[in-house]
Parts: sequence; structure tokens; C-alpha cells
Amino acid sequence: MTVSINRARLVNHGLIYLIVTAGAVMMIFPLLWTISTSLKTPEQLVYTRIELIPRPVAWENYVKVFEIAPVLRYFRNTIIIVLCAEFGSLVMCSLVAYAFARIPFPGRDIMFVLLLSSMMLPGVVTLIPFFIMFDRLGWINTFLPLVVPRFLAHNPFYIFLMRQFFRGVPQDLSDAARIDGCSEFGIWWRIVMPISKPVLAAVAIFTFQWVWNDFLYPLVYLGGNKDLWTLALGLNSLKGMEGDVTTHYQMAFSVLMIIPMMLIFAFGQKYFIRGITFSGLKG
Repeated sequence: MTVSINRARLVNHGLIYLIVTAGAVMMIFPLLWTISTSLKTPEQLVYTRIELIPRPVAWENYVKVFEIAPVLRYFRNTIIIVLCAEFGSLVMCSLVAYAFARIPFPGRDIMFVLLLSSMMLPGVVTLIPFFIMFDRLGWINTFLPLVVPRFLAHNPFYIFLMRQFFRGVPQDLSDAARIDGCSEFGIWWRIVMPISKPVLAAVAIFTFQWVWNDFLYPLVYLGGNKDLWTLALGLNSLKGMEGDVTTHYQMAFSVLMIIPMMLIFAFGQKYFIRGITFSGLKG
């Protein structure tokens, strides 16, 4: 009887590992194909057979990318937007989330419901009204339409995520701080923020990913000023005209864009998972 149970358990575990392994291979294959294509010559791109390890390996594609496109300028522009977005997400959104979670004021719940309802509105619906408004302000072809809204805590998802986490912070800590004469701002900065590293890491990774890969909004607001183009716009500009083969350069550019995202997620994975888990359970 025991042998049969152990055998059935072994079979179940084997099936689970087989399914997980197959899923992992399916997920990682596009990345491997991207890396492989970035190391191919134009002649190898037309091969009909699958060749993950090209022969010869064209390392010069990565050097050529920096020659045909101002990658460092694209990187600088993207970093500027990312840093402003990170400040808005981690500081401004956390202030709003703290108010919703720990400070009672008239109409708080109604305002929070209205905030959540804005998450159901697709971004493309507000794209044209925002464009008209920014155009009248003279902000088109500048960083301002991409920086100012993100700087001013415009993302309700981040506010919701941090509000749920802050509600799980013991109230006794805040009460003890108030007895010692600490203000609400002091409680937010000295008590709540230091113990909220998991959710802050999750928000930071989300922000970096969405801003780093954002294509639509830079295209709309910066499309007319090539000096302010981001990495996503720079990658799109590598698309060759009819008859030109630039796929290997596009893949090399894509790999360069993927590396920072992979490094950030690798170092922040533990906090990221904890932040998502706790924010979904607390409150």
C-alpha cells in the first residue's frame, strides 16, 4: 500500500515538473531566439532551419548598433523619465496611499472608490484630451507630458498597492510615535516607509518596467523631436526600409534594453514577490 502511494506521488511530482519545465522552455525560448538573432549575419537571417548558436558569431552587431544609432542619448533620455517616474511612484504615491490608509478625513472612502474607478478607464481614451491639453500648454516635443503626470502621483494602481500594505502596518507603532510628538509626515517617513520595503520594491520594479518599455506615449509626445527620443523609439527607428535587413541590429538593441530590466528584477525579486503577496492579503 505504501509503495503504491509513493509511486503515485512520484508520478504526480514528475508530471508537475514536466509541465513546469515545458512552460519554462516556452517562456525562455523567445529570449534565446532574440539573443541568437542578434549574433547572426544578414545571410544567416534567411536560413530556414533553427540555429540557436550561429556560426560564425557576429559580435560586431553590438558595436554596429552604437554606430548607426545614438544609443547613449536614447539611454540618457529614458533614464531621465525613469528617475522622475520613480520619484513620483515611491514618494508622491506613497504619501497619497498613507493618507488613504492611516488618516481619517471626510469623504475618504468615496474618494478612494473614485480613484479605483479611474483604473477601469483605458489610457487610450484619455490620450487625445491629454494631447490637446499639453499642446495648448506648449509641452509637446518636451519631456513634460511624460514627467509631470508621473511626478504628481498619477497612477492609482500604485496608490492602491501601497494603501493595502500600509493598512497592515500595526497601528500601535503610529500611536507610540504620536505620543512622542511625531507628526503624520514623520510617521510616514520614519515608521511606515522603512518597514514597507517589499511594496516599495514592487512599485519600483513595476515603474521601471512600464516606463523603460513605454512606446506609445513617447511616440505621441516626443515623436517630432528626435533629440528626446527614448530607447523604445530608437529601437523602432532601426526598422529598415524595403530591401534593407536590419533584424540583427534590432535584436541586438533589444538585448541591450532587456539586460537592465533582468538585473533589476533579479536583485529585487525577493522584495517584489513579498510586496505583491502582502499587498494582496492585507486590509
